[in-house]
Amino acid sequence: MVMHEEAQFVLDQCKEKMDLTIEHLEKELLHIRAGKSNPAMVDAVTVDYYGSLVPLSQVSNISTPDPRTIAIQPWEKKMIPVIEKAIMAANLGFNPDNNGEVIRINIPPLTEERRRTLVKQASKEGENAKISIRTARKESNESLKKLLKTGLAEDMEKDAEEIVQKFTDEFVKKIDTLVAAKEKDIMTI
Repeated sequence: MVMHEEAQFVLDQCKEKMDLTIEHLEKELLHIRAGKSNPAMVDAVTVDYYGSLVPLSQVSNISTPDPRTIAIQPWEKKMIPVIEKAIMAANLGFNPDNNGEVIRINIPPLTEERRRTLVKQASKEGENAKISIRTARKESNESLKKLLKTGLAEDMEKDAEEIVQKFTDEFVKKIDTLVAAKEKDIMTI
């Protein structure tokens, strides 16, 4: 089926917004820690580097030598106290420890209560993503209605709305899958 140029533009924009929502959700879920360490856990940490706030990854190598440890190797030794201070200020619940060369963060095992809290947080992120998807659907359908008033054929408008609904269903399913995987990851001891 050949779609009217303006209607196709609306569909492309709708899909793009939904793709961005999924990308955002994936990033947010990475920040919710499960039982094992992950370099993304310290992504939000910014460090004062000669008067500029820069991401931790721009002043050090970050690795996970084992499932319970994050190792941060600063490129300059004098950055160690600054990085430790930044990790504490980020309020991630971590206590950094250094040996003069490397900063280590031991990831404590999660309590049952903390796991449940993190599952709720993951569900909330999923719900926010679904709201974003439904908003994209609503905006697309409103744009299609405007096109209908300016000369788009009614059957094309209906076809385009059906495609928007297919996108919506597809992306909501992706969100459910991502959140379910994260919840399983959190609850796995």
